[in-house]
Amino acid sequence: MSYLSSFDLPPVLLDIPRNAVLAIGMPLVLGSLSGYPTSKVVNGPWYKSLQRPVVEPPNRVFGIVWSVPILYASMGYASHLAVKAYDSSLSPASRADSYDGLKLYYIQLGLNLLWTPLFFMAKQKGLALVDIVTLTGTTFWMTATLNHPTAGRSTLLLMPYCLWLTFATYLNGSFWFWNRGQKEVKKD
Repeated sequence: MSYLSSFDLPPVLLDIPRNAVLAIGMPLVLGSLSGYPTSKVVNGPWYKSLQRPVVEPPNRVFGIVWSVPILYASMGYASHLAVKAYDSSLSPASRADSYDGLKLYYIQLGLNLLWTPLFFMAKQKGLALVDIVTLTGTTFWMTATLNHPTAGRSTLLLMPYCLWLTFATYLNGSFWFWNRGQKEVKKD
C-alpha cells in the first residue's frame, strides 16, 4: 500500500471516529446534506426523461436505503472500529492496516458525497460513473484492509454498503449507456 503510505491523516480525522456518536453522526449529516436536493431532481423532467435501466427498483427503495441511516451509520461505526483497532493493536501490521483503512474511509466518504451532486445536480452521468466506480473499488479495498484488524466486524458492517454500491454502479452505468448523447431537458 505504498500509495496510502505517502500521506498522513490530519489528527482531527483520527479523533472524530474515536467517539462512536461522532463517527456515526458525521456521515449521516454529510450524507443528508449531500442528498437533500435530490428529490426535486428525481421528480423533475430531466430524470423522468431518462431511459431506464433494465432492472431498476422503485424510487422509494432509494429513500429507504439512504434516508434510513443504515448504510451511513454502518460505515461510520466501521470507522470507529478501525480507530479502536489502531489505538489498541500491538501488531505493527494491524496498526498499519487500521490506519490505511481509515485513509480509505475518508477517500470513499468524499467520493460518496461527490456522487449525488455530479449525477443529480450537474447531470453528469459519465463523471458520476467514474466517481462511483472509484468509490466502489475504494470501498471494497477499505473493507478488505479493515477485515483483519477489526476481526471481521467492520466487514459485516460494510458488506451491505459494498453490495449496494455494486448495484448502484450498475444503475449509473445503465443510465449513462442508455442516455448517451441525450439532449438535456432544461426545466429542473
